[in-house]
Amino acid sequence: MSAPLLRRIAHLDMDAFYASVELLRYPQLKGLPVVIGGGRRPVDDALQLGQVERPLHKIPVSEFPLLQDYTGRGVITTATYAARQFGVGSAMGLMKAAKLCPQAILLPVDFAEYRRYSKAFKAIILEIAPLMEDRGVDEVYIDFTDVPGGQREGGRVLARLIQKSIFQHTGLTCSVGVAPNKLLAKMASEFNKPNGIAIVTEADLETRIWPLACRKINGIGPKSDAKLQSLGITTIGELAKQELDWLMDHFGQKTGAWMFDAARGLDRRVVETSSEPVSISRETTFERDLHAVRDKAELGAIFTQLCEQVAADLARKGYAGKTIGIKLRYDNFKAATRDQTVEDYVADAKVIRQIAGQCLKRVPLTQRLRLLGVRVASLVKIDEVNSVPQKVPLTHINKAHEAMNSVAINPELF
Repeated sequence: MSAPLLRRIAHLDMDAFYASVELLRYPQLKGLPVVIGGGRRPVDDALQLGQVERPLHKIPVSEFPLLQDYTGRGVITTATYAARQFGVGSAMGLMKAAKLCPQAILLPVDFAEYRRYSKAFKAIILEIAPLMEDRGVDEVYIDFTDVPGGQREGGRVLARLIQKSIFQHTGLTCSVGVAPNKLLAKMASEFNKPNGIAIVTEADLETRIWPLACRKINGIGPKSDAKLQSLGITTIGELAKQELDWLMDHFGQKTGAWMFDAARGLDRRVVETSSEPVSISRETTFERDLHAVRDKAELGAIFTQLCEQVAADLARKGYAGKTIGIKLRYDNFKAATRDQTVEDYVADAKVIRQIAGQCLKRVPLTQRLRLLGVRVASLVKIDEVNSVPQKVPLTHINKAHEAMNSVAINPELF
């Protein structure tokens, strides 16, 4: 009788995904510090218009906009590894990054292109290994356990095949971590970036996992890490030495129990082959701080656009929701959120704006704002909504299928 197969779970993470997609379009920028961030800017449009007679890969490097010339409030979405060597990283303000790496080339984000490549690499994976959990635009979990090659060399053979297939079909590289569970696979995928493979087994826990900082555990954020450090715990190994009751006393029953298992490399989660989004949202950081009264027209237009974008996202993905919320960040960086749950499911831009506007009335608007966001939650598939009798007719659901070109919203709530 053959021995049972060892559980082998992989975490695949695309290498600097957005930047790598841009380098396929502009191969002449390979090896250079490149930053992706902010919205489309006049300088980017000028670059495209000025090069209509020349293919994109032939545009001279000297023609691209530089980070040092940027002015505004945008943030970095991602950066090439060459730029990261200067301390530049995701979510950093572009103006701050310009001081660290002024010579970096600055490119705008192109989410449509990133989504296209995301679908492409995931389709390649599914042809090889059918049990895949989508974790976002650039990462997935894959169950290697019963897939041919998934047990060979701890999963390295199958990981190498997937890496090679993705590169051959897209030109993109990825890093793969293979381990007994999701928790360890996620950490392992960071070990040999870029374009690397790392295999972790239970026997590696003490030598490879325990020396790492507690923040390397996916789920331990800045606040929990700061509290752990205040208690004298800085590494996963030190966390693993703590008693269960002690962790529960300091972090609560649920979180304490989770930390106890996580530090010991225990994770019972399965690879979910299908998942539903919890919410759909859009937000924007302004180029300058805006005031609700003095900049009413500009804020109203932005608010309208966010609601239309959320409605378009709902329509494209086939969802409607009952909970509509807003998010504000003030000029002192403090944030405020409010939401409202309604009886009927909605997906129409005008209705979303009306309800979101009611949420706005419940937050202080005396301070200047640097960020505004709109969110729809409590989601269900539109087809499911239409099949269930409702107390109130769903007059707005079918509008989500329209092209959004008939909606004219008056920005009056600011």
